[in-house]
Amino acid sequence: MPSWLTEWVDSDPITSLRMEAVEKNAVALGVSTLQMMESAGKALADRALLRSPKSVLVLCGKGNNGGDGFVAARYLARHTECTCLYLAGERSGDSATNLTALRHCGVSLSSFACKEDLSLFEKIFSSADLIIDALLGTGGAGTPREPIATCVRMANDSPAYILSADLPTPGISADAILAFHRSKGGAQEISDIGIPIEAECFCGPGDLVLIPQKKATSHKGAGGRVLIIGGGPYQGAPYLAGLAALRAGADIVRVASPAILDCPDIIHLPTSQEIIVDDDIRHLISHARDADAVVIGPGMGAMSHNVAVELAHASRRVVIDADALRPPLPAGDETVYTPHAGEFARAFGRKLSGNPQSDVRLVRDASTGSGVILLKGTCDIISDGTRVRFNRTGVPAMTVGGTGDILAGVVAALLCRMPAFEAASIAAYANGRAGEVAAEAIGDGLIAHDLLLHLAQILYGD
Repeated sequence: MPSWLTEWVDSDPITSLRMEAVEKNAVALGVSTLQMMESAGKALADRALLRSPKSVLVLCGKGNNGGDGFVAARYLARHTECTCLYLAGERSGDSATNLTALRHCGVSLSSFACKEDLSLFEKIFSSADLIIDALLGTGGAGTPREPIATCVRMANDSPAYILSADLPTPGISADAILAFHRSKGGAQEISDIGIPIEAECFCGPGDLVLIPQKKATSHKGAGGRVLIIGGGPYQGAPYLAGLAALRAGADIVRVASPAILDCPDIIHLPTSQEIIVDDDIRHLISHARDADAVVIGPGMGAMSHNVAVELAHASRRVVIDADALRPPLPAGDETVYTPHAGEFARAFGRKLSGNPQSDVRLVRDASTGSGVILLKGTCDIISDGTRVRFNRTGVPAMTVGGTGDILAGVVAALLCRMPAFEAASIAAYANGRAGEVAAEAIGDGLIAHDLLLHLAQILYGD
């Protein structure tokens, strides 16, 4: 029986950055990049042999696309005359491994460093029945420079059938494109290269490559300004969220709360009473408009719901958590909701079963038109109404109070710099992973504050 996850795999063309994330997730699941390259090259050779070519020319660049070509040439040499031309220069990793392997096979193998070198191979181009384009793949953008440009021209001038690996090198007139794992745009043929379905459906360490990195020229505030609105009945909650936002990369965090806690890293915005009331809206609304992301709800209590609705409406990007998760649902221009099962039922009027296989539809349907929902549980479910991700990091010890506040802060920090769906997915993974690392050292006695010690290392350590 096919995996129940099959339904939740994205079908749209995949970006090169997302593909990198999926491959890294596959490696974390035990499938090596060398295995994936072997599968891709074998698929490329099999597709070429469907044409029954008498002679094949394989063109290989320096990157992993070229490595796919080296593998293809190795397989093709068993069945037909095969020549491989590759761009000269240093190689590393799997591509270098497969070039070394190819040198021991019966393949005519030559390198080229400049366009003049290519003139020596004009006869090979003109006599080939089939040319495999493994020059640039997903690494290609814009007009190719020499000597790739001359290589493209000679391939186009050849009468050979051109088969491109993953994506055509810019400018090449491919007759067919064989994509690996998912289409990158334009491919009608897709080959399974052994990437587990879980590498796409579950959040993993590979997803961290999607986080925009701070530049060397970044100024204070470039990492994002976060406003946390909460406290009253539970005064520590907004400060946990604020500290988590800082650990997750936000530069400036303000907490609007009735209580001032001893926390010099956070800017406190006072409120007028022991709970946040309507009179505070006018004071806080300008801060909500100025913030890159706002968190509303941690420790707030149900009595402040009108404040939550009004301030969310004024916010560009907002995370709705805890007591703010009730009708009428607060919403900003871009909204992430972070309920557990009980809060989900209260906010969206739908009772969950506790089984991700059935609950995923309820979460997806509820998020349609609402925003992104990050349902917290033993298996987190994240959806924007179209896409779905799952997260299974975390430990039972994280049932301690405050871990949800930390999650909300991480979502907000990432939301400052990336789209809501990706921010929620990565935050779920990082929060759970921080709990796992903390539990390895502390055990079941961990407290929410322990997660803060590990968040930055998990998100940015490698």
